[in-house]
Amino acid sequence: MSITNATTLRKNLFSYLDAAAANDEKIIVTTKHGNAAIVSEEYLRSLEETCYLCSVPGMADSIVEGMKTPVGECRPFDWREELK
Repeated sequence: MSITNATTLRKNLFSYLDAAAANDEKIIVTTKHGNAAIVSEEYLRSLEETCYLCSVPGMADSIVEGMKTPVGECRPFDWREELK
């Protein structure tokens, strides 16, 4: 994670954006009115998906339970069959 101020960010904007996009670097930008963050699009989408899944009642517990299941006990999943 990098921490910079707005003036330095402005001078080096493209290198900070490249670092966030290519290397998944998180950049904290300090300002007089609070801080802001620059993250890659992939990281943001992942975070949004995680927040959504955790907002579904029982989903977090279901995911944790599924992670405890040994791979050998898992079965193939066919959406077409499940949705009939």
